[in-house]
Amino acid sequence: MRLKDKIAVVTGGGRGIGRGITEQLLNQGAKVVIAQRQPLDEALSENPNIAFVSADLTDVKAPYLIAQSAEEIFGGVDILVNNAGFMFERSLDDMSEQEWDDMMAVNMRAPVFLAKAMLKSMRQRGGGSIVNIGSIEGIGANPWHSAYCGSKAGVHGFTRALAIDLGKENIRCNAIAPGWINSDLSNDYIDAQENPTQAKKDLLNLHPIGRTGEPSDIGSTVVFLASEDSAFITGQVLVVDGGRTAKLSLPF
Repeated sequence: MRLKDKIAVVTGGGRGIGRGITEQLLNQGAKVVIAQRQPLDEALSENPNIAFVSADLTDVKAPYLIAQSAEEIFGGVDILVNNAGFMFERSLDDMSEQEWDDMMAVNMRAPVFLAKAMLKSMRQRGGGSIVNIGSIEGIGANPWHSAYCGSKAGVHGFTRALAIDLGKENIRCNAIAPGWINSDLSNDYIDAQENPTQAKKDLLNLHPIGRTGEPSDIGSTVVFLASEDSAFITGQVLVVDGGRTAKLSLPF
């Protein structure tokens, strides 16, 4: 197992993409601290290799609480996965300053200061791996997503900056930019379209690989970036989107 005896912190690790990340880390021998607001379901809460920290990432104290809990429960941190985030659709005309600030607090500020909070432990343990979950919307854009796109482009930017600053301490920092990943929320979005069957067909046609993504696809990529298999990789944004952003659109 590639991550035997490693300790990982995963924000939002109990559902959706986060759950896929948690499951893949566990499969490779890691212990996982899940930090999120929602309590864990029974399957996760009964796993002895999982610890739960109730945390609201809009609280500036949350990163340090999470780091302290990981130290007390498992003895430190080797891997930080900044997965938690949220999205809303809003035109600039309709968006308030508070909505913008809320987005940046969770999607950008929390990952930066979670990394800060974990540095002491990573240094004591001889290094570590920080994996930030960005988005293909940090590269391109969808309508009414200016706040979300801005936050994810910021995630990509500070990923590169942290890699430069921390590399000499054997702490690597990379980001993953997922494309469309199947989840309850994304499925609900498709089902809400006027013709869900056609919407699903059109969505699949965007993907050269012939399918949309699964949370396990992101989880497997996290395992790679967290392990020694990627020891010479840092400061990178790895797009995991089934080829969607590589495909040029045609009008027919």
